Amino acid sequence: MSPKQHRGEVTVDQLLDAALRVYGESGEQGLTVSAVTGVSGVSPGSLYHHFGSMDGLLTALLTRWLERLLSEMVTALERSDSARTGVEALVRAYLTFIRDHRDAGLLLHSSRADEIGMRQAQRLRDAQEARLTPLSAWVSRHVASGEVAPLPVPLLESLVLGPVIGVSRRWLTLGDVDLDEAAEVLPDRIWRSIGANAS
Repeated sequence: MSPKQHRGEVTVDQLLDAALRVYGESGEQGLTVSAVTGVSGVSPGSLYHHFGSMDGLLTALLTRWLERLLSEMVTALERSDSARTGVEALVRAYLTFIRDHRDAGLLLHSSRADEIGMRQAQRLRDAQEARLTPLSAWVSRHVASGEVAPLPVPLLESLVLGPVIGVSRRWLTLGDVDLDEAAEVLPDRIWRSIGANAS
């Protein structure tokens, strides 16, 4: 990597780190060019050079943290020896990630993230293909083995992640959910919805 490329990567990291900090402190309404450049020490021109706009910066920030979350989820599944323990590991990994990265969790579960996700769903999915393929392969493998009910993969994803996302959103916004309790309760409840022989 050339020194110029390295400087560019450092600048991108500074801007993304600053944007998350600003988002965590001030919400989306505080996420302005002046706020991000003030925290990062990077010029507005560099922000526009690397991201094109604040929308581009926000999309890059979402992509960065989505990739990190998916990586944690894949790692959790790969360390599991059965579908049931995989569900438990995935739930714990997701909730731990949200607790450890609250600002990123707020961003990933925001209405803005939903809007960008709907508008750019295929592009985001394509960008995360390397992370999503192992998740889909894991589900398909356990359907084929007879452990998981033979349902369409998107439906299985919704049955597994829907409750976890719902609890995460509630913890992030209302704070009236105990994540440790959720990590104990949700895996069994989710397993009952997807296990081939669960009752």
